[in-house]
Amino acid sequence: MKTAPQRIVSLLSSATEILYGLGLGEKVLAVSHECDFPPDVTGKPRATFSRIDSTATSAAIDVQVRELMAAGKPLYEVDAELLLRLRPDLIVTQAQCDVCAVRFADVVDLVEREPTLRGTPVFSLNPQRLSDVLDDVARLGEATQRRDEATRYLAELRARIDAVRARTGTLPPERRRRAACIEWIEPPMMAGNWTPDLVELAGGTQPFCVAGRHSIYTPWDDVVRFDPEVIVVMPCGFDLERTLVEAARLREFPHWQELRAVRDGRVYAVDGNALFNRSGPRLIESLELLAKLVHPELHGIASDCPGEAPWWRKI
Repeated sequence: MKTAPQRIVSLLSSATEILYGLGLGEKVLAVSHECDFPPDVTGKPRATFSRIDSTATSAAIDVQVRELMAAGKPLYEVDAELLLRLRPDLIVTQAQCDVCAVRFADVVDLVEREPTLRGTPVFSLNPQRLSDVLDDVARLGEATQRRDEATRYLAELRARIDAVRARTGTLPPERRRRAACIEWIEPPMMAGNWTPDLVELAGGTQPFCVAGRHSIYTPWDDVVRFDPEVIVVMPCGFDLERTLVEAARLREFPHWQELRAVRDGRVYAVDGNALFNRSGPRLIESLELLAKLVHPELHGIASDCPGEAPWWRKI
């Protein structure tokens, strides 16, 4: 029987969260530059770094990303020297989005190029939908010989999904609320991938993105015509405080004040970096929060509640 990995490097924040959920935290030797949960990871060495100035405005960050990708350059890089020193027996990375984390091809090239790393297993996550995230927990449990732990963990996560589904997932069309989940502000981008699944389960509806497909730039006129009843602002990679700063720009968008969600006070900023943007187990927390914001009357919070720090705040 193949030996279970003892020296793991995680190059993706959601993968780190899954590994900890499987009880493998002590075996994780290094993590990505974005890993910040659970708190135990704060002292771990960082195996990746970003070439993007994340302190810039959302419009300026978009320009940086476009320019680097047009030039064929990576947005993120791996600390090869650190990996050579650590000699991991498992590297966990992703192939889902080159804008979100280090490129899968770059990791494979490094492993093949360096004799010290050659032959090291590279486990890749590539989730497109909420169900894929759950499948990744099972797959990673299999790869690390933590099958029983993965089974128990998945049972807990699925029970929480079922609890939301029981309240709002089967609402008829006339009771579903129009929801706009904004993943980027300048230019506007609606949230795709697993977010349409979350909206559906939360009792909402949205016409912008198809579940399982990447987020897309969305003409603001389309948002105005949709006239959302609930708006959730969740810029990729931004925490709550940064989101509140960037969301102020929305007030200058055409017809902003005329939108139903704005008039009804149903616009919310959330910590997308911690929750909605990460394809890991905290997507279940994201679902639970979204269900509260879309249908507060069914989930025990008042519609005029000022917020639940540190995850969300009414704008």
